[in-house]
Amino acid sequence: MSDGERAVPDTAGSVSSRVEVGVDPGTAFSVFTEELDLWWVRGPINHHAAGRVLAMRCEPGVGGRLLEVYDDGTGDALELARITVWEPGQRLAWRSSIDDVETEVRFTAAGTGTVVEVTARVGAGSRDRGGTAWVRVVPDWYGTWCARRDHEPRTVRDIARLALAVSYARPAAASRWLADTFGFESPGPVRHGEDPVPEHTWIEFRLGDSSLMIFKSDRDLVAAPTHVPWVYVDDVEQHFRRAAAAGATIIEPLASPWGLPMYTAADPEGNHWTFAQARPTMR
Repeated sequence: MSDGERAVPDTAGSVSSRVEVGVDPGTAFSVFTEELDLWWVRGPINHHAAGRVLAMRCEPGVGGRLLEVYDDGTGDALELARITVWEPGQRLAWRSSIDDVETEVRFTAAGTGTVVEVTARVGAGSRDRGGTAWVRVVPDWYGTWCARRDHEPRTVRDIARLALAVSYARPAAASRWLADTFGFESPGPVRHGEDPVPEHTWIEFRLGDSSLMIFKSDRDLVAAPTHVPWVYVDDVEQHFRRAAAAGATIIEPLASPWGLPMYTAADPEGNHWTFAQARPTMR
């Protein structure tokens, strides 16, 4: 269970967000700190040095560090912050080492779960060089991990070396359609709201270990598709029934050329997608 609210302006120089998770406050605190590397989403824009990062780490106790680790052998890492408050199950706070942001996280029991509230404060005339990002990512990434952690492996889920970007005139609507019709899953909640999406909005799905990125395009909606992504799924027959029932335009019906069950469908902007049966050994 997770119910997140995105970051919203609070008082001058302050921004906050909250998420409700289905675990007790003690567990919520442990997940936040000890499982940081599991809930922090790996991606091309989610680190200060994405091409080098090995792990995200939270050292316990006051004086502990929040780290972006590059090499454990040499100790090469970027110190993101220093912990100033460490009250397990209740409160966590840190002072950013990369700018002038101070962040506080409160864990409050609510029914059978916990409300986790993140507040970041920037003093007048101070700098924010990414320190407030925690306010934005915690509801989506941490909240989603809390909901999934009981039925997913406790291992870092990194992305494959090949990723795919698809552009749409209406990316928010397209992402909801892809999630509802094809069952694509995002590292965080699927974006709601209307197009056009705000500038610099990042929409991403994960298909196995691969990243599917959705971008804004001004292309003609009737232009013929030039790329056809192939997606391997666990049960292509069930997937075909779901897509057809959801109203997808079937370009090529389910068949088994070369002994491989597969079908092709079009999305609302005319992009073609081919879905095929995954082998048991495919990740």
